[in-house]
Amino acid sequence: MAKYYGIHHLAMATGDMDATIRFWRDLLGMRLVAGLGKPGYRHYFFEISPGHHIAFFEWPGVEPVPERDHGQPAAGPVVFDHVSFGVGCEDDLWDLRDRIEAAGSWVSEVIDHGFIHSIYSFDPNGIPIEFSCRVEEEDPAHIPRMVDSSPSSVTREGPGPVAGKWPAVVRPTPPDEREIFPGEGRELVSGQRKDWWRNP
Repeated sequence: MAKYYGIHHLAMATGDMDATIRFWRDLLGMRLVAGLGKPGYRHYFFEISPGHHIAFFEWPGVEPVPERDHGQPAAGPVVFDHVSFGVGCEDDLWDLRDRIEAAGSWVSEVIDHGFIHSIYSFDPNGIPIEFSCRVEEEDPAHIPRMVDSSPSSVTREGPGPVAGKWPAVVRPTPPDEREIFPGEGRELVSGQRKDWWRNP
């Protein structure tokens, strides 16, 4: 089975990349590490931590979503509730809370969830965001726990992958048949387009 090391990037949408840069880079302190684009389209990446990013597509006509409380039940087509960013310590959580509040944006009080302490806010696109600091001695990654009062039978099977629930791979792709097709991000490394930060 594949070994996962985290989320390489989350891809969001914005109608105002400049406001998005001001919030994610300048207020939250996440470096803007890559930018692709042309008139009418941009795709920018902000570094959360090494190897982990949040990216934004800028498309004409995209409007901020209405703010909705994190974790509030919803109906109809829904694929996303909020994204939580881990921070290193309690001081980081308080620093972020103070910075967001000083910027005139709404930010919650610090909430104790038992295994994490969190604050909640929204970015300029209405995206619900959370910042969480682990309570080390209560981290469920050390000893997974399921306290749902009515878990499904699939949930009761345990925290690890259950073998035999999906068809087995009959013929793995041999190395000599593994073809990789060029994608849009190649322009970041090809040198065919002007790099505005290296050659202004």
